[in-house]
Amino acid sequence: MTPRWIAAACVVLGWLLLCGWAWRGVRRRQAQALAARQGVDASPSQDAMLVAYASQTGYAEALAAQTADALRAGGLTVWVAALGQLDVARLAGYRRILFVASTYGEGDPPDAAAAFAEHAMQTRTAPAAPREAAQSIGLAICAASPQPDAHAPLAGVQYAVLALGDRDYRHFCGFGHRLDDWLHDQGATPLFDLVEVDGGDPAALRHWQHHLGLLAGRSDLPDWQAPAYESWRLARREWLNPGSQGGPCYLLTLTPPDTGMCAWQAGDIAEIGPRRERGGPLQPHREYSIASLPADGVLQLLVRQMRSADGGLGLGSGWLTGIAQPGDDIALRVRSNRNFHAPQDDRPLILVGNGTGLAGLRALIKARRMAGHRRNWLVFGERNAAHDGFCRDEIEAWHRDGTLARVDTVYSRDQAERRYVQHCLLEQAERVKAWVDDGAAIYVCGSLQGMAGGVDAALRQMLGDAPLQTMLHDGRYRRDVY
Repeated sequence: MTPRWIAAACVVLGWLLLCGWAWRGVRRRQAQALAARQGVDASPSQDAMLVAYASQTGYAEALAAQTADALRAGGLTVWVAALGQLDVARLAGYRRILFVASTYGEGDPPDAAAAFAEHAMQTRTAPAAPREAAQSIGLAICAASPQPDAHAPLAGVQYAVLALGDRDYRHFCGFGHRLDDWLHDQGATPLFDLVEVDGGDPAALRHWQHHLGLLAGRSDLPDWQAPAYESWRLARREWLNPGSQGGPCYLLTLTPPDTGMCAWQAGDIAEIGPRRERGGPLQPHREYSIASLPADGVLQLLVRQMRSADGGLGLGSGWLTGIAQPGDDIALRVRSNRNFHAPQDDRPLILVGNGTGLAGLRALIKARRMAGHRRNWLVFGERNAAHDGFCRDEIEAWHRDGTLARVDTVYSRDQAERRYVQHCLLEQAERVKAWVDDGAAIYVCGSLQGMAGGVDAALRQMLGDAPLQTMLHDGRYRRDVY
């Protein structure tokens, strides 16, 4: 056997091993989800606690798992479940519940919790005296305030909320506060005050951990550790849009650590621990959609270089696109984002995105191509066709070979009147409805401001509010927007 054949055999064997590893991971997660659902459906024991999470990108889910582990270290029985799996009756079966709730956009629930927010949280009972007013009058008034109605749905339930958010948004931790208010209105009583977390603030998380230690009866619970990054190598950085009216956008190629290639799925996220200066300490992580598959042998990212008002480089994008150089080590870990994994069957898939949102869509297309699922429609928008046709040769090749049944590109600055992906969808409304009627799922990746809202409004205009909400509940309408 020639060396070339030996090398090819090694590559195939390595790929088969990665497929097996990924398949086992999927089966393990499915088994864990089934066990969690069975545990939630079962009659909980008197002392069992529930940790419920509302997660958009997987961060709240990860914190919920850490919360449960901390409580179990104190000998408590703990179940973990997504908020979308729950209703008021299930919540009422627990004496103590902890909620880890992300906020999507300007105060909305994460997509996976939209059904709970729409149905369960529409039920309101007459609240006691407003907490804000009672606090302003003083403790004596608080003590005299009426107790929650003993017949309220969640009377006797104690709860706490860890609210995740970003102070750059007007309604900081909006969904967490809305959930906290609703729980109070339903007769539940707080174990302790809501804890707000701004972008993973370690001090706020330590405050939450302090309360967990009190609940678990343990003062020696270990602090949650910083993410266990691995050292990846920046192999290549390709400038994709010289001459663009937008910020420079780069395709970054990273080679795996010495421990070997990590397994991930299309839709997953790379957490980067940037450094302010060469050799400086790690700064708070930044997240980027992964644009490649393990089968590619490398991890790729699409990153736009961001600058602040004073012209300074953004923390994460500046590190990746301007400071780190090819050959440098990059602190990185892969995090699962199950809300954006590709459909497991061969249903049609409509992929909509703009700018660097192409990264997540590119990985999904690669996964669909590998699985032999060819009914894929890409709708992608950027500024100018002459400069911003990211991965154009690759996309055109996928169109020619049938991986993409249809491709629509929209360049907003190439005509006097601005035109975006939502306008393309409205122009193709009958085709969109035909695909949806045939069982298509719709995946959206890219800008939260402008694009995501515009696409959502266009889809609701075409399909109707109730049908689109049903698609959202059923996992046929998914978004990874930022």
